[in-house]
Amino acid sequence: MTDGSTAGRRRAATAATKPASRVRMSAAQRREQLILIGRQIFAEKGFDATSIEEVASRAKVSKPVVYEHFGGKEGLYAVVVDREVRALLDRITTALTAGHPHELLEQAALALLTYIEEETSGFRVLVRESPLMSATGNFSSVMNDVGHQVEHILGAEFSSRGYDAKLAELYSQALVGMVALTGRWWLEVRKPRKETVAAHLVNLAWNGLSHLEAKPELIIRRRG
Repeated sequence: MTDGSTAGRRRAATAATKPASRVRMSAAQRREQLILIGRQIFAEKGFDATSIEEVASRAKVSKPVVYEHFGGKEGLYAVVVDREVRALLDRITTALTAGHPHELLEQAALALLTYIEEETSGFRVLVRESPLMSATGNFSSVMNDVGHQVEHILGAEFSSRGYDAKLAELYSQALVGMVALTGRWWLEVRKPRKETVAAHLVNLAWNGLSHLEAKPELIIRRRG
């Protein structure tokens, strides 16, 4: 009995210390895992300093697995950026529900800051602007798309106030650029809170828009 009990305890101890078998991922699950890992490394190091070796190492797979899914680092990066571009644009466009232009500006600014807060790695990937990406696959392209939406809003507002509606594009790009660059700054400092930042951005933008001159000129030219 003693020998049998001892042997039983040994078998139990061996079973307890034996590593659990690794659950095999489906192709879709593995692809998703690699995208998330790639996103994190690209955010930390940028495109040039990221290697397939590190992606594979963090995923605990061989390099050929990564190549099989994406063809290489460029392919993985393109998928990561495309996903972030769509996520950010969807977030901003979904937020634009108000009817009044003032509220629309608030919604757009707050949506961008919320994305930065909640998807920091994704935002870092976008703003690094890899030279490999075309003009249709980076942060600038997203902001350009948002600018076109703001342009439609400002165009109607300009027309109702007797301003030149053709200038709506210029003002929309200026407004979106202001919010985007402030967002990049806020990414690092995180102060004040996003609602306060959005309020100040809109304060500057809206009060500026409310007192536009129909045909502004540079003061230095007026003096000349």
